[in-house]
Amino acid sequence: MAYSTINKSSSYFNTLLYTGNGSTNALTGVGFKPDFTWIKSRSVSRNHKLFDIVRGVTKVIGSNEADAESTVATSLTAFGSDGFTVSSDVSVNENSATLAAWNWLAGGSQGSSNTDGSINTAYTSANTTSGFSISKYTGTGANATVGHGLGAVPKMILTKNLDQGSEGWLVYHASLGNTKTINLNSNGTTGTNTSFWNDTTPTSSVFSVGTNHGSNGPSHNMIAYCFAEKTGYSKIGSYTGNGDADGPFVYCGFKPTFILTKQSSASGEGWQMHDSKRIGYNPDNNQFYANTDGTEATGDYLNIFSNGFKITNTNSVINGNNSTYIYMAFGQSIVGSNNVPCNAR
Repeated sequence: MAYSTINKSSSYFNTLLYTGNGSTNALTGVGFKPDFTWIKSRSVSRNHKLFDIVRGVTKVIGSNEADAESTVATSLTAFGSDGFTVSSDVSVNENSATLAAWNWLAGGSQGSSNTDGSINTAYTSANTTSGFSISKYTGTGANATVGHGLGAVPKMILTKNLDQGSEGWLVYHASLGNTKTINLNSNGTTGTNTSFWNDTTPTSSVFSVGTNHGSNGPSHNMIAYCFAEKTGYSKIGSYTGNGDADGPFVYCGFKPTFILTKQSSASGEGWQMHDSKRIGYNPDNNQFYANTDGTEATGDYLNIFSNGFKITNTNSVINGNNSTYIYMAFGQSIVGSNNVPCNAR
């Protein structure tokens, strides 16, 4: 049984569902002031839109795009104490469209420079309790280290070159190791090159970058989202598919409320996104793909339980026989330090 110091996971991560109105839309119900908000239209094909407190409001990047950061004045215009405000941009607030927003709490502000690495960050906003931080830094194009502020080793890192549109997202995942990366904005397999992470595993204070412009573009503005595991709240790992409808059970030690998976051993399959709100009961059958602009899809892929998730589909996107999949999940502990149980659904 997993015990956690996080007694209310929704104080650090929460999914908000809403309907666009095509105008100013002040949304509440997140449960905290978000520092990182990831928005996707459910009913209309639109690009994913990611915002954070470090880069500032109206600054847009997309998980399915290699495009450089853009400024969209009518996108997300404010972070509020219990949510955020969006304006008329169709990707975040199309009239009558249904949308989902995944929200994380980092340090609660833009933060300050972290000087732990050989590159001093412009800003690092870190939450050591939940294991999530955002760092903005200027790349050097040479092997370097960057401070993440977590006080724990990150097991998943997402980096994006904000200035160079030809550079996609690089993903470090502990299950892949420090010689490999995989792109968030594509359905490709892993690549191996010392230029990604300088073949160096992150430490409790820094992560390493090589010469690749996706993680360390020379004189380019870079953003990094770093995630460390926290017992009873987050799990970052891998599993092996069996190609059977009675698929593998993935133990998390908590009831997942968000699950991101990717086949890492072959190309052709995308990043599948599930959460516990867009259907709200098993089988959990509503999913997005982080690397495409497609609308919400349906299909019985997995069941969410009080201590993990079970694959229920033979599709190779999530359960190819002998295929390897990486994942990241967030949720609520079975029993926290306040001895409050989390029931199965």
